[in-house]
Amino acid sequence: MNLISQHSGILAEFNPLEPVISVPLFTFSVSGRQIIVSNHMFMVAVAVVVLLVIRTLAARSKGMVPKGLRNLIESVCVYLREEVARPILGENTDRYIGFIWTIFFFILTLNLLAMIPTEKMIFLITGKKNHFGGPATANIWITGAMAAITFFLTHLSGIRQHGLLKYLASLAPPVPWWIMPLIYFLEVLSALVKPVTLAVRLFANMIAGHILIAVILGLILIFKNYGVAAASILGDVSISFLELFFAFLQAYIFTLLSAVYIGSSITPEH
Repeated sequence: MNLISQHSGILAEFNPLEPVISVPLFTFSVSGRQIIVSNHMFMVAVAVVVLLVIRTLAARSKGMVPKGLRNLIESVCVYLREEVARPILGENTDRYIGFIWTIFFFILTLNLLAMIPTEKMIFLITGKKNHFGGPATANIWITGAMAAITFFLTHLSGIRQHGLLKYLASLAPPVPWWIMPLIYFLEVLSALVKPVTLAVRLFANMIAGHILIAVILGLILIFKNYGVAAASILGDVSISFLELFFAFLQAYIFTLLSAVYIGSSITPEH
C-alpha cells in the first residue's frame, strides 16, 4: 500500500508535458500595455539571433571557392533552390526563393535549439529552477503563425499572378455546372485546411518526440532501478537521434509543401 502511495505521489509530481508547455518568463510595458514574454517567444528570438550570427559569419568568408560554414550554408541553399523550389516554381523561383530559404532555416534552427537542455544547463550552473528553453515548434500558435504566413503568401501570389476574379474562378477545376457549387465549396475548404495541416504536422511531431523523451526519463523516477535507468538512458539517446532526424525532416516537409502551395497558385494550370 505504501509502495502504491509512493508511486502515486511521484506520478502526481511528474508531468511529461512540462518540457513542452509555454511558461511566462517576464513582462514589460509598451504604451501602458503589459506584454508577457513566454519561454517559446524567447526561443524564437534566440533563433533569430542565431541565424543572424551564422549569416554574418558565413558572409565574412571570402574567395571564389566557398569553404567551411559558408560552403555548408551555400550547399543547403543551392539544394533547396535547384531540387525543391525550381521543379515546382519554375521561372518564378528567384521571386520566392528568399521565403523558401528563410522558412527552412528558421524552422530547422527552432527544432535544433529545442534539443539543447537549456533549462538543465542553467540549473546546473546557478542551482535555480528556470524555464529558459523549450521547443517553440511544439507550440501550435507558433507553427500556426508560420502556416498563416504561407497561406497568405500563397493566395496573394495567385491574385498577383492572375488577378482577383480570375484567381477566384480558377480555384475549382472545369466541371459540369450542376456540380460546380459543391466542387467550389470543397476547393475553398481544402485551401483553408492546408495551412491547418501544415501547422498541426509540425506541432504534433515535435511535441510527441519531447513528450516521449520525458516519459522515458520519468521511468527512472518511478522505478528507481539501475536496470531501468540504464535502459531509459539508452532509449532516450536513441530517441534523441531520431529527434535530430525529424528536426531536419519536418523543416524540409514544411518548406516543400509551402513551395507546392505557392506553385499551385501561380501556375497557369491552377
